[in-house]
Amino acid sequence: MFLTTRGLILREAKYKESDKILTILTETNGKLTAKARGVSRTRSKIAAATQLLSFSDLTLFGSRGYWTINEAATVEQFRPLRTDINLLALGSYIAELTEAVSNEGVPEPDILQLALGALYALSSRLCLPKQVKAAFELRLMCLAGYRPELGCCAGCGREELPAGARLFPEHGEIYCHECRAVGGLALGQDTLRAMRYIAGAEARRVFAFRLQEPQLSELASVCEAYTLYQLDRAFGSLDYYKKLRTD
Repeated sequence: MFLTTRGLILREAKYKESDKILTILTETNGKLTAKARGVSRTRSKIAAATQLLSFSDLTLFGSRGYWTINEAATVEQFRPLRTDINLLALGSYIAELTEAVSNEGVPEPDILQLALGALYALSSRLCLPKQVKAAFELRLMCLAGYRPELGCCAGCGREELPAGARLFPEHGEIYCHECRAVGGLALGQDTLRAMRYIAGAEARRVFAFRLQEPQLSELASVCEAYTLYQLDRAFGSLDYYKKLRTD
């Protein structure tokens, strides 16, 4: 069985002397695992198209549930990420998160579009890396079924919340300071407005918002904490990025 599709390389692992085992989020078949033969050799014609974070046209052969890449051509490599170790580390985190919430054999067009949009925003420097990271995390949680209830206070129902609101990751709800003042993640009014925008914006506009410091750092902290709580796991790429980052 042959499959022709486009896909984003989410993970690569060396196999034998010159092969790689790839995890790919494809347009048509969702997440799948495929072997890329001989791609570690200098003369490989598909090496560039099968490296981490490449978005490529792929022709695969499948037999008994196993896929092998026959042909591959690069659509987008996001080259600026490969010349900046901080951006590459953040791109790797985006890929690892994407892999964590994607399902084998189930098309995930919205998740694929979000991941590609985040990598494009990083490589073209449309906004600060911490803004891309925060928006990607929150929107990904929404797409993966972990959307927080940001519309109003879960206690009193007020939509316009005064200072002191808090988000509680364990049940994905926000409370004003009068309804629940202890625990949770502190949310300033500007941060809450940004989160509401990210959750509800058109797909192509997810990263198109402005937020100044210190609210941007607060947004980054809240979105990361909420994501890690919901997925209940650590990410090695995130730990590495934190060691490197200077933003």
